[in-house]
Amino acid sequence: MGSAVDEQNIERLLEEYAAAGLGGVEIAPIYGAMGHESRYIDFLSPAWMHMLDFTVNKADSLGMGVDMTQGTGWPFGGPQVKPEHAATKLIVQTYPLKGGQTLKETLEVQDPKQRELNPKLQAVMAYSLAGEVVNVTDKVGPDGKLSWKPEASNWTIYAAFSGKTRQMVKRAAPGGVGYTLNHLSEDAVETYLERFSSAFGEQNYGVRAFYNDSYEVYDADWSPDFFEAFRERRGYDLRPYLRELVSEAHSDTVARLKSDYRETMGELLLDHFYEPWNAWAHQRNSITKNQAHGSPGNLLDLYAAVDIPECETFGSSYFPIPGLRRDSADVRNVDPDPIMLKFASSAAHVTGKKLVSSETFTWLGEHFKTAYSQMKPEVEQVFLSGVNHVFYHGVTYSPEDVAWPGWLFYASLNLTPANSLWPQFSGFNNYITRVQSVLQAGSADNELLVYWPIYDVWSKPEGMEMLIKVHDIDEWLHPTQFYKQSKQLMEAGYSLDFVSDKMLQQASVQEGNIMTAAAAPAYRVLVIPQSEHMSVETLERVIQLAKEGATVVVEALPDDVPGLHNLEERRQELNQLKASLAFTDAGNGIRQMKTGNGEILLAGDVQQALAYKGIQREALTDTGLKFTRRQVNDGKYYYLVNHTPKTVDTTIPLNVTAQAVVLMDPQSGNAGLAASTTENNRTVVRVQMKPGEALILHATSGQAPGMVAWQYLEKAGAPIAVNGDWALRFTQGGPALPADQKMSQLKSWTELGDKKAEAFSGTGEYTTTFEMPAKSAEEYVLDLGKVNESARVWINGQEVGILNSIPFETRVGQYLKPGKNTLKVEVANLMANRIRDMDQKKMEWRKYHEINFVNIDYKPFDASVWKPMPSGLLGPVTITPYTTAAAKEVGLR
Repeated sequence: MGSAVDEQNIERLLEEYAAAGLGGVEIAPIYGAMGHESRYIDFLSPAWMHMLDFTVNKADSLGMGVDMTQGTGWPFGGPQVKPEHAATKLIVQTYPLKGGQTLKETLEVQDPKQRELNPKLQAVMAYSLAGEVVNVTDKVGPDGKLSWKPEASNWTIYAAFSGKTRQMVKRAAPGGVGYTLNHLSEDAVETYLERFSSAFGEQNYGVRAFYNDSYEVYDADWSPDFFEAFRERRGYDLRPYLRELVSEAHSDTVARLKSDYRETMGELLLDHFYEPWNAWAHQRNSITKNQAHGSPGNLLDLYAAVDIPECETFGSSYFPIPGLRRDSADVRNVDPDPIMLKFASSAAHVTGKKLVSSETFTWLGEHFKTAYSQMKPEVEQVFLSGVNHVFYHGVTYSPEDVAWPGWLFYASLNLTPANSLWPQFSGFNNYITRVQSVLQAGSADNELLVYWPIYDVWSKPEGMEMLIKVHDIDEWLHPTQFYKQSKQLMEAGYSLDFVSDKMLQQASVQEGNIMTAAAAPAYRVLVIPQSEHMSVETLERVIQLAKEGATVVVEALPDDVPGLHNLEERRQELNQLKASLAFTDAGNGIRQMKTGNGEILLAGDVQQALAYKGIQREALTDTGLKFTRRQVNDGKYYYLVNHTPKTVDTTIPLNVTAQAVVLMDPQSGNAGLAASTTENNRTVVRVQMKPGEALILHATSGQAPGMVAWQYLEKAGAPIAVNGDWALRFTQGGPALPADQKMSQLKSWTELGDKKAEAFSGTGEYTTTFEMPAKSAEEYVLDLGKVNESARVWINGQEVGILNSIPFETRVGQYLKPGKNTLKVEVANLMANRIRDMDQKKMEWRKYHEINFVNIDYKPFDASVWKPMPSGLLGPVTITPYTTAAAKEVGLR
């Protein structure tokens, strides 16, 4: 905040981050805290670069990486962006003109704010009621007067100016204030990067990745050279269609024109921004990381243009996990869609990139009310979508001398060291580390490539530029057959990636598999969902891939070509191509065409066609489990998650032939050899998963020598209630430590009748003793019942581990002894109650420039009206005895 950093605090915070299990940091300078202006450091100044150098060196000593956004706030922009290079908009003004008359008005932009930035007149077109179109641009003098007199008819003059959006960088830091960049202009991007070249020279200061946040450039629908670029790329002049470009008329011509216009915008963004930006970073031995969503263009190509595509979760998802808190007042009405997340992972997989990152937990819940138990299924959904590199949103630098809660960002999650959950953060990070260690191994293992019909998205008459945003998926994604088909395939157990027109052009076929890059999966089938528009070039490429040996499943042949240029000629070519496809009846509604070494199947039921070709789905999804799969040298990894309301205790089939299956529990770190058998190219393995749990299966072609057998929980005995007296001692937090308590019955510490406890955020330690009968069972499971919000457990002085999500259970047999046992549970609650107390006392703790601090609905934040959030160990606490069976003993059910 304000880049108001110093060496001592950076050193302290990085050490805290490393101790909590974080692998690195991302530097994003934003607006600062009021009253601390003397600490601000101007972006890219020598003092700022010194602090960057210090940060990278300190992080490196801790084994941490450092990324840096190449700007402040977002989007890219700043003081080096002069008006001529600022984000540009098309301004079109119209004037009526009768035959035999000349136009009295001067052709100049009417908006005085636009006139300050010297807008340029770019085209003047005349349209008559009779349908004539005349380019009269050369009839305009230096004084802005139009010297043109039509002989007859009524005309409308359209004057096009290259204006400016006037958008400034949002949330800018000191030294970063300025206009937003024109991302479509090569000159503008080059000028923008010169400031960084001056600061960095030819080195990277140890920055691993330079980062670009979500696009968020608004109304930037133009660039000064757009007319020329359009003619070069689309093959015709846009000027005669100026009227249609700004029209909202629901006509085929308008929709086609705008498709061409949007395609051109995407190409300019790709060629003029991504390529030079990538080159700049690569020249300095750094990589690039980018959020393409919100951009105008084909998201797949834009994500793929960088080294690490990055998606973003915004809002919270509903999961039917029993006991999972999701209060309607504390969540945004936005559900992160896994298929939206797959655009980034698909781009990475198809182009053979190792990492897919995610800005995770943006506004997952209201400030200070989000727990690990809510974060876990959300991050699991991200992993299931193909992400393997998670970033938290967000952790704000705050100096030690700033009173609690320190400096905070306006958007939650606020998982800073001031957060009362921080003492148990390492437990959650250990879970993510274990999962990512698997998901970063080998390569994605997806068998289907699903074509994304971008032209259907672009071919809409409404608006001009089309920003393909996370928040607009109800418009551009959900209604499409592409979405419905992808969702159905995934739910049925197929693994897939999305592919663009450009990616298909670069694909090849090897041994019947579609290869898109050296390190990409070997895709077995290309699926073409029903679409209205497809270019001739794409359909030709699809047919050619089949000739080269690929299997292509087409739900329905495309109806038409996109765009406007040479329309009838291209329509004829498309129809000729379709007519050349000679299908024969293969039964079950499938029509088949053999061509070269491959074939095309035309089938309204895509899954029927896949079954016909022997492409097996992962039938494990019939249990409700979700999965993602990785290919490694000795077999496959399966990451499984149970987001259902029911326990899954059954055998599941895996589409792999394995000599052994190692079962790994990423929650506890335990591992063992699973019960499995192999027949008919499938491996059947037993799993036990309660709602909210995840497992990793390593199906290996080796024997896993020395691996202990996994102990399955079999028959449960009567639960032993841990219901004696509890001693509660508050250990750290504030505003003040409440008095020690003796409790005969567990309840929220906000209900103890102690105002200090009601206002307290921090950790409380519960201790009790209980009697164990002679240990007759083979395993015992501790169930803490209801926990608000995270727990660290010790039994008889030995640390059992951190339990921070549903189910709050763990195996504890090894820690128990006959007779008297001691159970200690350290519970961390939310920050909410302390913030509530501060707001009720009207204590000032939020005072920032710019947006200051807002609630989840972007309204002024006020916690004084909140009810206290339940806190502590609520139980009931039980220990359940189980008989167990090792893999070699149980066989398979």
